[in-house]
Amino acid sequence: MDVVLLARIQFGLTIGFHYVFPPLTIGLAWMIFLYNTRYQENDNPVFLQLARFWTRIFAISFVVGVATGITMEFQFGTNWAGYSRFVGDIFGAPLAAEGVFAFFLESSFLGILLYGRKKVSPRMYWFSSLMVALGATMSAFWIVVANSWQQTPAGYKVATEMVNGVPVAKAVLTNFWEAVFNPSTLPRYFHVITAALCVGVFFILGTSAWQILKGRHKDFAMRSMRSVIVPTFGVVLLTMFVGHHHGFQVSQTQPAKLAAFEGLWETQTHAPMMLFGLPDQKNEKNDFAITIPGMVSLFIGGKFDTEVQGLKAFAPEDRPPVAASFWSFHLMFYIGMWMALVSFVGVVLWLMKKLGEHKAYLWAAALTVPLPFLANEFGWIAAEVGRQPWVVYGELRTADAISASVPGGQVLASIIMFSLIYSLLFGLWIYLLKRQFHKGPEPLEGEVA
Repeated sequence: MDVVLLARIQFGLTIGFHYVFPPLTIGLAWMIFLYNTRYQENDNPVFLQLARFWTRIFAISFVVGVATGITMEFQFGTNWAGYSRFVGDIFGAPLAAEGVFAFFLESSFLGILLYGRKKVSPRMYWFSSLMVALGATMSAFWIVVANSWQQTPAGYKVATEMVNGVPVAKAVLTNFWEAVFNPSTLPRYFHVITAALCVGVFFILGTSAWQILKGRHKDFAMRSMRSVIVPTFGVVLLTMFVGHHHGFQVSQTQPAKLAAFEGLWETQTHAPMMLFGLPDQKNEKNDFAITIPGMVSLFIGGKFDTEVQGLKAFAPEDRPPVAASFWSFHLMFYIGMWMALVSFVGVVLWLMKKLGEHKAYLWAAALTVPLPFLANEFGWIAAEVGRQPWVVYGELRTADAISASVPGGQVLASIIMFSLIYSLLFGLWIYLLKRQFHKGPEPLEGEVA
């Protein structure tokens, strides 16, 4: 058994499943804050009803997300001993900051949102929604800091220490702020947050459309759709802008990754953007390629004669897996284009006051619900697979980061166990969400439940 491959599969399984929940809770948290802000401004009970309902959906997802996140950190000490030894001096600080400054902030004020509306002042209730949103967003920041340092390490030096008489290299922190704000931290963080907002707004939009199609709680579902359609369009545009800036950063700091994203083999000016194709890493070519000439050069350098490095500029052993990088990046891109179309059509229908009248649009919105989740997953795969064969870019190879003492059979058994547990957790999450949607919102004053 290939222990490196099994360890990577296990980590991909656990973090991939966990990553369903943080983007959703970040996106929902800011919409809940928006609803509470509107209620604070005009005392309209509709916004309180929206805030209360979506807070319950948030809480269900938050709890499942916490349960799925614990296993990831244990893996650093079990499957990735080489990695832990090398980055322990640096990686521990952002993880500790995430727990102390972000997770506890979010979870503490969530209790007020769920149970304290009649026990605290309206302003305190509004403030608690802000703290939950900030806590979720700050949590993402520290996780992105840790991961971004692996992508573009900074503020460190490599030292050697003796372990059982054997010299072992490790990264030693020399400048905390350089490590935190390494070259990829802010571009990646803003892209993560805007992508999370996409998950939240499309979840509200699509599930509300589904409720209308099923004839359940139609008035409330229409209120939810109208409240979220403009934020949806704005968030999609912002995500595209931030994503472009992040792409520019990748071109400067990880050119092999960018070349894999675009299936670009030759270093060239007027580098084309490949809309579709089948990268052939063995023969260093693309089959059935459909390209737009010069567009990668234009996006990266602002002019068509910008030179872009191709994969052949790097040693074969230093190139990322091209097909996986290419397809994960392009699937994220395709989904982004679809979300832009759905949100734009929604705004047009909203302006025409026909948002809930077109069954085809309601179906399109409902069927779009899983796509932002998938776009986030594909984006993560693109970022992490595109970094290979490095676990710390340019410093530590993935093959050197695993635990040599853990046999492949044990890793395989844990993969099977995690798969079963996560299947049960996912089923529980869906069941609890369905029950909450069937129950519906609290009635407005004067309405009959």
